[in-house]
Amino acid sequence: MFLKEEDKKIVRQQLTAMIGRVRIVNFTQTLECQYCQDTRQLLEELATLSEQLSLEVYNFQTDRQVAEQYGVTQIPATVLVPENNPHGRVKFYGIPAGYEFNSLLDSILDLSTGQLNLPAEIEKGLASIKKPVQLQVFVTPTCPYCPAAVRTAHKFAILNPLIQAEMVEAIEFPHLAQRYSVRGVPRTIINEKWSLEGAVPPAAVLAKIREALAENQAG
Repeated sequence: MFLKEEDKKIVRQQLTAMIGRVRIVNFTQTLECQYCQDTRQLLEELATLSEQLSLEVYNFQTDRQVAEQYGVTQIPATVLVPENNPHGRVKFYGIPAGYEFNSLLDSILDLSTGQLNLPAEIEKGLASIKKPVQLQVFVTPTCPYCPAAVRTAHKFAILNPLIQAEMVEAIEFPHLAQRYSVRGVPRTIINEKWSLEGAVPPAAVLAKIREALAENQAG
């Protein structure tokens, strides 16, 4: 059991703010995946805390077509899909534990309520993005600043379906951390070539996305 009874009471109370249903889609396998079982157990416990939540579990190996449908390339993976906006999905690669459990809860509430509380100019700027953007936010469970970076990326993905946002747990995916030279967290990788360090404000993330798209177009 991951969640103690007192924790369940707190989480259950937080989830009463949900308005629309959210599907939790988990991709896992039984062998050669250190945190798959733990991730599934955590999600199973969470899904029991609100009638607005549902959990679907797929085997990454045998349900390849479903994994491709959700753009899942590694495990454990968790995809959150809101009933009222199926294109505004967000991803978690690795177990969303420690501080990242807050990211999971916040993203569920953001998807359920649609109340993202971003400045109007940020929403307008996001609406103007017409090309695909991938945001990979590298985190660790003990990083108190990481949830803010994850939530910003996820909010961007909720507002614009061309933006794909993923939390990536750096310890579980060392090959990715090495590929993107992750030496501190949070570190946000934009379209695999550009990066931001730290939990910067949404305006700074949007500015970097625009810079990346402009440079890519120029190149």
